[in-house]
Amino acid sequence: MKRIAGSFAKAKAENRGAFVAFLTIGHPTLEESERAADALIAGGADIIELGVPFSDPFADGGVIRAAACRALENGVSLDDAIALAKRLRARHPETGLVLFSYYNPVFSKGADAFADALADAGIDAALIVDLPLEEREELLPALRAKNVGFVPLIAPNTPIERVKKSAEGIGDGFLYAITVKGTTGERAELPADLAGRLDAIRAAVPVPVAAGFGISTRAQAAEVSRHADGFIVGSAIVRKLDAGESLADGILP
Repeated sequence: MKRIAGSFAKAKAENRGAFVAFLTIGHPTLEESERAADALIAGGADIIELGVPFSDPFADGGVIRAAACRALENGVSLDDAIALAKRLRARHPETGLVLFSYYNPVFSKGADAFADALADAGIDAALIVDLPLEEREELLPALRAKNVGFVPLIAPNTPIERVKKSAEGIGDGFLYAITVKGTTGERAELPADLAGRLDAIRAAVPVPVAAGFGISTRAQAAEVSRHADGFIVGSAIVRKLDAGESLADGILP
């Protein structure tokens, strides 16, 4: 079952961008992050990114770094995130689930064991932040063997030819187009050239394109969705959870 492709197709049929929601698993607690996933799905999230806490999340800004630190203090691991995903899958059979991790925990587990665990949990794809195009064949064959997709990160300065190569052989995944240079975190404004960049990426590849980093308002999400197949929100969600705010009242102002 290609849930990720189905999620983007459903959003397109409804004339909107797919909503991809990121959570740091174990923040504020493991139980609260599981309830947050349920709330996001009930509120309309099409795909959930399950962030595995890591000790050196260099791509993340202060909000998510602090959340990862708290989750690690709670003792949450890669296996905990996978187990949580399995429980979510039992309750939400149609929702796309992406496991978001740095490579060290994956390498420690082993490619085959990692792919087996993801498939058993019903996780649709893996996003490995620090696994570059040149080295991803260390992992992708194991994922493909279990029909688990892959989500490559596309930097703001990635050449289009490299974008095309990144989209090859990823199965039921999508391209994560990073909107801004630097780390994750809410931004008051997105780059002026972002629309043209997203249009170029979208025209170059046959897979869905979702844009993330910096999206903090409904207006930004709507603008991004005019030029991409979906939008990704992370820091705004994590910040609300950190403040003890309900996700039922909406994510973006």
